[in-house]
Amino acid sequence: MIKRSGVSEEFSRQKVVAGVRKACQGRPVSEDDLAKLAQRVEENIRSQGIAEIDADEVGLAILDPLRELDQVAYLRFASVYQGFDSLEDFEAAISSLRAERETARSEE
Repeated sequence: MIKRSGVSEEFSRQKVVAGVRKACQGRPVSEDDLAKLAQRVEENIRSQGIAEIDADEVGLAILDPLRELDQVAYLRFASVYQGFDSLEDFEAAISSLRAERETARSEE
C-alpha cells in the first residue's frame, strides 16, 4: 500500500478496523462485523492482482461494505474520507442511500 506521503507499507486489517471503528462508535456494530468488513476489503484489494495500491483505493474499498453494514457509519466515514464540504454533500449522500433502500424494497 502506498500512502499519500509516498511511503510504502503492508496492508493492515487492523488499520482498516481502527479507521472504521471510529465511524461505528455508538452504532450497533460488533467487533466481529468490523473484522468481516476488513476481510472483505482485503479480499477485494487482493483480487485486483496489483502489487501495490494507493491508500486512497483502500478507503474507496471500505465504502461499499460499510454502507451495507451500517448507513450512519457509512455517512460518517464518507464525510471525512470523501471530504464533504457542505450540507448539500450530506443531502446527496442521504438521497442516494434512500434511493437504494427504495429500490431494494421494490425488488422484494
